[in-house]
Amino acid sequence: MGDKIWLPFPVLLLAALPPVLLPGAAGFTPSLDSDFTFTLPAGQRECFYQPMPLKASLEIEYQVLDGAGLDIDFHLASPEGKTLVFEQRKSDGVHTVETEVGDYMFCFDNTFSTISEKVIFFELILDNMGEQAQEQEDWKKYITGTDMLDMKLEDILESINSIKSRLSKSGHIQTLLRAFEARDRNIQESNFDRVNFWSMVNLVVMVVVSAIQVYMLKSLFEDKRKSRT
Repeated sequence: MGDKIWLPFPVLLLAALPPVLLPGAAGFTPSLDSDFTFTLPAGQRECFYQPMPLKASLEIEYQVLDGAGLDIDFHLASPEGKTLVFEQRKSDGVHTVETEVGDYMFCFDNTFSTISEKVIFFELILDNMGEQAQEQEDWKKYITGTDMLDMKLEDILESINSIKSRLSKSGHIQTLLRAFEARDRNIQESNFDRVNFWSMVNLVVMVVVSAIQVYMLKSLFEDKRKSRT
């Protein structure tokens, strides 16, 4: 393993474990909610690091969208390396943890598969990250004389936070619906290919059986006696 790479908080980092870390770690734009879809080859393991502050909330939701068995091994570890969640051969999961300061690691393991690659979708939802208090302080620096306003600053902040929360939930639901749609489409396409294959097999068997039956019936009515001269 190489040295761990990280970006300024709260950007999500992509790193591969073993054989080597990816030379160019892929990161998300700074956001409290992030989602990612990637392909995990057979026999490999992919790990991600997420920096977290103290007493925040980290929620991880994942789904296997495509691949034989629609299953994956999932591992979530604390900054000290303590295993928080370990699941084997799961197709989806949702986990929420109260965090401490440090980089949380979560891995998707496909080493049990020797042939099939997996398409995996996951989403991170980060709460209580400390930005809200800072935003309120920023508002107070620019707004004065709130006693003269009909609507108090707290009411404005409450309305904005309510709208922000609802928009975040709407985006979260839409993302999950897209993931479910992609997963169902992959299952349907796989079933369609399987039905076509076995239909062709049955057709070939029927043609062969019909030819054998015709030959056997024809042979029953053939006159095998030899004519004398």
